[in-house]
Amino acid sequence: MSAWRKARPIVLAVSLALNLAVLSMWGAQAIPARLHGEGAPAGAGQSEIWCPLHRALGVSEAQWRQIEPGLLEFHRQVQENCLQLQQWRDECLKLVASPQPDMAAIHALQQKVLDGQGRMQGLVLRQLLAEKVVLTPAQQERLFSMIRKNMQCPGPAGLMGQAGMPAMRPQNEPGRP
Repeated sequence: MSAWRKARPIVLAVSLALNLAVLSMWGAQAIPARLHGEGAPAGAGQSEIWCPLHRALGVSEAQWRQIEPGLLEFHRQVQENCLQLQQWRDECLKLVASPQPDMAAIHALQQKVLDGQGRMQGLVLRQLLAEKVVLTPAQQERLFSMIRKNMQCPGPAGLMGQAGMPAMRPQNEPGRP
């Protein structure tokens, strides 16, 4: 067995864990924007701390003034990347569902999706590093603790949200809308 075949499950597990962290952070920051319509999140550009994650961290108004501009740009880039990823996933699904799947095209789209996921991870890491400079050591510890908790593998019931982060459950779970 080649080294790549042996390393593949580990790479996949790490990728899934980082993607989970990305999605958790993005969800925590993007949901308020969705609730108040498209464009900038509610309160953007005002003194109000509109991000539930940063409210949970207890950032000060001064810290927020430093964080918010980068966070707004992060939102824009994440949205752009998510739309592109969704398009590639849709195209890939169409190819897989076709009567005679074109494996070369499927692999090409798969690589685009993997590259897009890598870009997403890069966006999150840059944002974390930028915010880390502004946060106090106690706030940093709380932030990284929340991320660690959300990177854990979900059990059969799914993930429970942390600090305003949405719980991730199957869409048609019995007893849930």
